[in-house]
Amino acid sequence: MKPNSIAGFVCYVKDLDKTAKFYETLGFRFGKREGNRLTCYVNWFRVDFIAQDEEDKAEFQKEALADNKGAGIYINIKVDNVDEYHKSALAEGLKPSSEPRDWPWGNREFVMRDPDGYKLVFFQKL
Repeated sequence: MKPNSIAGFVCYVKDLDKTAKFYETLGFRFGKREGNRLTCYVNWFRVDFIAQDEEDKAEFQKEALADNKGAGIYINIKVDNVDEYHKSALAEGLKPSSEPRDWPWGNREFVMRDPDGYKLVFFQKL
């Protein structure tokens, strides 16, 4: 058994409009928006944002309404120049959780939380 690829993931959000503005500011490409769902892309990788109070599948409702969104998960996003990306985020009024920093595993990176607390790690290889 061997997986072929990871195509994307789903994030439940409180305010779909606020989430759309945040990810648009970060430069994500929008796919489609239908009612309570928004799809964004970076290359072929997709992120589906779903309004948490509109999840209609009983098995997902508990997760959708959880307070601790994305606990323990960091979403890694590669950029060409992490320092310039950080400066651009600040210029747009966004509030990164950290400054760019070099790490022993060969990345320079910083962290920013989205409006629902999902942790985004912006990085470049050194």
